[in-house]
Amino acid sequence: MFRQGNISIIGTSHISEDSLRAVRREFSENGPGIVAIELDYRRLHALLSNVEPRVRLSDARRIGIKGYLFALLGSWIQRKLGEHVGVAPGSEMRLAVELARDSGARIALIDRDIEVTLRRFSQEFTWREKLRLLREIFLSPFSRRERIDLAKVPEKRLVRRLMADVRESFPGLYRALVSERDEHMASRLKSLMAEFPEERILAVVGAGHEDGIVALMRKSGR
Repeated sequence: MFRQGNISIIGTSHISEDSLRAVRREFSENGPGIVAIELDYRRLHALLSNVEPRVRLSDARRIGIKGYLFALLGSWIQRKLGEHVGVAPGSEMRLAVELARDSGARIALIDRDIEVTLRRFSQEFTWREKLRLLREIFLSPFSRRERIDLAKVPEKRLVRRLMADVRESFPGLYRALVSERDEHMASRLKSLMAEFPEERILAVVGAGHEDGIVALMRKSGR
């Protein structure tokens, strides 16, 4: 949790009971007037409609074949992990939106449009990175890695180490999926802080984005 001025940022896991408790606690203790969510309009609509976001083969012409395949794989993985821990992917985002509506708080969607992100992924994810990723997937069952409790938000030290590994091994993927979105979301949050200086703002973002957004906010003096 990061707090500075009139903003609080919660870094969540999208399939974690801990994240649901953190969102509830923040509403109960601080009553935000603005709730900023790591979503765009398409993903919010799908989440509230209980419809799994789907990409069609025809979408590959707009977002690129790599972006299309990544969207399919990512959706399947999140669904399976959610089934494993008993928490639907994005439940903490949905809860934040519902609590905001119940309390009369404004809702701000701060993430970049998903199609833009998938197009950037198609452009940035190189063949070298794809081969390296396949190698990682193949070798992972034989490597000794730290066990992660999917029902909890990972500790910050673990998140930072994992993000550093991704940035070093898959720089194109990291730019498209993490750093560019961090910049977009930090910019949106700074605009909200400037426009509503008297409002208490709660931002709910994935744990992998928290450090990047916070660093950008501090860099700009916010």
